[in-house]
Amino acid sequence: MSRTSTALVSALLAAAAVVPAAAPAGAAAPDRDRAALQQSLDAVVATGVPGAVAEVRDERGTWRGSSGTADLGSGRHAQAGDKFRAGSVTKTFVSTVVLQLVAEHKLGLDDAIEQHLPGLVPNGEHITVRQLLAHTSGLTDYLTDVLMKRPNAVQELQKAAYTPRDLVAIAAEAGPKFAPGTSWSYSNTNYVVLGLLIEKKTGHSLGQEISRRIVRPLHLTGTSFPATTKMPGAHLHGYEWFNGASAAPSDTTDFSLSVYWGAGTLVSTTHDLNSFYRALGKGELLPSALLHEMFTMRPDGADRPGRSYGLGLEGNANYCEGTGQAPVWGHTGSVAGYNTFSFTTADGKRQITLSLNQNITKTEKQDQAALKVLSTALCRK
Repeated sequence: MSRTSTALVSALLAAAAVVPAAAPAGAAAPDRDRAALQQSLDAVVATGVPGAVAEVRDERGTWRGSSGTADLGSGRHAQAGDKFRAGSVTKTFVSTVVLQLVAEHKLGLDDAIEQHLPGLVPNGEHITVRQLLAHTSGLTDYLTDVLMKRPNAVQELQKAAYTPRDLVAIAAEAGPKFAPGTSWSYSNTNYVVLGLLIEKKTGHSLGQEISRRIVRPLHLTGTSFPATTKMPGAHLHGYEWFNGASAAPSDTTDFSLSVYWGAGTLVSTTHDLNSFYRALGKGELLPSALLHEMFTMRPDGADRPGRSYGLGLEGNANYCEGTGQAPVWGHTGSVAGYNTFSFTTADGKRQITLSLNQNITKTEKQDQAALKVLSTALCRK
């Protein structure tokens, strides 16, 4: 599978570098455009998702919206500033820290992981840092390929206790999916290994490095790499309907952090994730050469048409299909009880972070309603 052309990557980076500053909320925004955003959020809740929160930044300013319920127990309404589990959006944060270490000459993109973490993964002498970042290592996904296939998986994992090395060992025992660099397969294991790499090269915990290098410099006041299972502050509760839509939901808000770790532990807000991706695209976190590496996408394969992946960064041509727009970039997050999308258009003019407090048990109708929110925010009218 080939990478996208250098010209396309350069265009994406050039556009991202000139993302306009957000105007005050509601500035010069035609009522019909903002009404369409609110209607699309309400439509998600109308399908049965408990709550939805979003922040949109575009040429007209910043719009923040919410719909539905944050907590089914108390009946508290969802608010745009509520925190949520961001899932695999964590991967862009981890990738950014790894690339910062590359910029500091503490490791190389094409270094074998065996060089830095000897004995951690089988065949580690042939698996590079770049392959881990790009999901081309061939490592089996400890979560989706193993743990989630067990009976009552989510209920058991909610209180499970693993070390990061335990997770890597689970993947290693399952064996590789393919030889390193010969194919593509999304694997949470890659980002657990990368988290261990960060800790080895810095001498600090993964959460400390994410906070020191990204959260504090960007003043992301609602973002954390939490140390306990409890959600901090005002937040969306996460829900799943494992026994059918007519049964009582399972509350998955409090969840074992050890199950996701470097692959998906981050807690954040719509505002913070938009701020992070804006800063990333503008080159505030990485030098241009490494930002170019991050944005160099390759197709995900036949099972994910229209989607591509760089180094901890997704491209998606499906959200605005048929409009002639270039793929949007960002990342999705999917963990028990939470589904998050954070994307920016290639021209840098439109941006959205959307989070729902239901994920695994969503229906196709609910998924389509969420995609409508994204297209309403990102696509040319």
